[in-house]
Amino acid sequence: MSDTLFSKIINREIPADILYEDDQALAFSDINPQAPVHFLVIPKKPIATINDIEPEDREVIGHLYLVAAKLAKEMGFAEEGYRAVMNCNPYGGQTVYHIHLHVLAGKPMGWPPYQETLKTP
Repeated sequence: MSDTLFSKIINREIPADILYEDDQALAFSDINPQAPVHFLVIPKKPIATINDIEPEDREVIGHLYLVAAKLAKEMGFAEEGYRAVMNCNPYGGQTVYHIHLHVLAGKPMGWPPYQETLKTP
């Protein structure tokens, strides 16, 4: 397994507030929440970025979204709404190179999520 923060959480080498676990996925609270509810859903299989997903990973990627939806229902924010997003590489905001689905809820989400101030010459 790759040696990332998330592999250490999977292997219980470091603590995490685990919300869900099965043979394919793990969900845990984000340590730096960006919304009242913010957790991550990760595959147990180490996949560095979205670009590294292979056709045989189709099932596990779909499973991450099923876990997110299950937790959204159980935690009571499914009907109100939430954001589920994956970041890819530095410009996409990825900081841990083990894919992870961010699930954010508990407040209205704006779009776009980030607006850069345009500078004119």
